[in-house]
Amino acid sequence: MKFQTNDWYCPKCNTYIPWSNCGICRLRTQFLSPEKTPTLRLSQMGPKCPCALWHSIHSPGEAEALPPWAEIKFAFGHIHEALFITLAKAAGHEVTGEQDEISVDGVKGHRDCVIDGCVVDIKSTSSLAFKKFKERTIKSSDSFGYLEQLDAYLVGSLDDPLVRVKDRAYDIAIDKTLGHMVLYEHTLREDIKEKIARAKAIVARATAPACECGTVPDGKSGNIKLDVKASYSPQKYLCKPNLRTFIYSDGPRFLTHVERLPDVPEIRRPSKKGILPRQEREQDYELI
Repeated sequence: MKFQTNDWYCPKCNTYIPWSNCGICRLRTQFLSPEKTPTLRLSQMGPKCPCALWHSIHSPGEAEALPPWAEIKFAFGHIHEALFITLAKAAGHEVTGEQDEISVDGVKGHRDCVIDGCVVDIKSTSSLAFKKFKERTIKSSDSFGYLEQLDAYLVGSLDDPLVRVKDRAYDIAIDKTLGHMVLYEHTLREDIKEKIARAKAIVARATAPACECGTVPDGKSGNIKLDVKASYSPQKYLCKPNLRTFIYSDGPRFLTHVERLPDVPEIRRPSKKGILPRQEREQDYELI
């Protein structure tokens, strides 16, 4: 049988049966795994509101559920990872240690793989996040802790004979909109154990610490809204019990302070479905 190579794809890729197995296993883990008691993970070592971190462990049932489209978005990440690993193998790279469990000071995680002796994490990103990797600005604006994750995986792999490069690790960023890919080299930072100790101390508390979710002014209205990162947090309604959600044409805005009532629909938090009547919207709230 003759194959069309398109100048980059070769028939050798078809021999990698693990491509389908890897993708299916990751999707099965996402959609079919039984619920487990949440534990602190190495992927949570980045900058995160301590209140949200505490609730992610102690109040998992009260978190905002992922909508179906977000589940699909995360599924794309698993598919991109499996595709990249298949292509790396077909290109002749040594790929080992796929999804090996890593532990650092009792906190566990799973690294994506080891390529040619180097720890590699594969990220399916927005075009905006991809630009940070491409322009090498991610180190100064790593809102979601991608580099802390690399630090943790590398420190947890220092005694692993599969990992021959001990002082640096790599992110493969894939633009999920345009399909572009870039390799980002990251040099190990030695403070990851301090960050792990701080996260462990937070979740060991008997009560939630103060919320540190970021907020920004909402234009010139005098209203205050969650910043982009905080708006993605599944714990935002636990951090801000009086948070109000208004639906604009460009998406929801989560207001922590309402100076001027927006002239758009307001919805209840996910556990209280429906649109609030106007008179209830105009009640005074003691906002945090």
